[in-house]
Amino acid sequence: METNGDWENSRLLQLLRERQQQGKRQGPGKVFLVGTGPGDPGLLTLRAVQLMQTADVVLYDRLVSDDILQLVHGGARMVYVGKQAGYHTRTQAEIHELLLDFAEAGATVIRLKGGDPYVFGRGGEEVQYLQQHGISVHCVPGITAAAGICAELGIPMTHRGVATSVRFLTGHSREGGESQLDETLAAAADPHTTLIVYMGLGTLPLLVQQLRARGMPADMPAVAVERGTTSEQRVVFDTLQQLHGSIKEAALQSPTLLVIGQVVALAPGWQDVQEAAAAGGLSAAAASAAVTAAHDCARLQLEDARAAVLTLQQQQQQVRQHAASG
Repeated sequence: METNGDWENSRLLQLLRERQQQGKRQGPGKVFLVGTGPGDPGLLTLRAVQLMQTADVVLYDRLVSDDILQLVHGGARMVYVGKQAGYHTRTQAEIHELLLDFAEAGATVIRLKGGDPYVFGRGGEEVQYLQQHGISVHCVPGITAAAGICAELGIPMTHRGVATSVRFLTGHSREGGESQLDETLAAAADPHTTLIVYMGLGTLPLLVQQLRARGMPADMPAVAVERGTTSEQRVVFDTLQQLHGSIKEAALQSPTLLVIGQVVALAPGWQDVQEAAAAGGLSAAAASAAVTAAHDCARLQLEDARAAVLTLQQQQQQVRQHAASG
């Protein structure tokens, strides 16, 4: 059944094709796969923001925040193609066809993806499909969730003498279900490897079981971060063995990133949570929530102070300019 959005897409395609026939647009358009980072609009690249001002059509995913979508110029046609477990607004094949249809009609198409298009974002598949059909396509990298969230929490993904490698895993399989977490975990269980798992909530019990079977200690530091770098960020620090229970207690939801490894203990929040739990008899989930709230309050106070200093500097500059002109 055709939806109202489908009708609007068809109408726009018709208008674009008419312009092509009238010679107002020559040849096919271009497609840009643009990574929007982990959620904080301040982490967008300059190139991403520039392209958002040129788009005829924007196809965007579920993890692209409203704050980022507001940066797209008002004349662009916005098409939601988001996916989540058990519900896809469009199949991947339908997304491919939409990108191709708009590009062939001469449009400048921006494909907005959370994080980086080439890190568990299926960007490679979309690029291959478009190139096979003769469409010019460019990828603009974004800060992947692992980098953005680790920076936010003060977790170095590598650290001399602690972690010499990083491994990214996904909890989803190629078919869209939960990953089987095969023998690749043998290397991931290395105590000097930082393991970062995208979309891993559903497979965490199996992940813990297999890591433990391969020699990772039960008390390995770990953290789960829901909606990292955004105003809705929630964090749970705990050991590998206890992390799943703490996540359930905190009721974290997707999207949640998991970071497992000795480097987690280098984060200021890790020690704060250990101390808060010991002093107050709190669970790791409750202590994490308390520490996160305190950190958020301190950050807001710092931002307010910086804003006040900036305002004062601007006022002083205006006074100097007025005095000079007088």
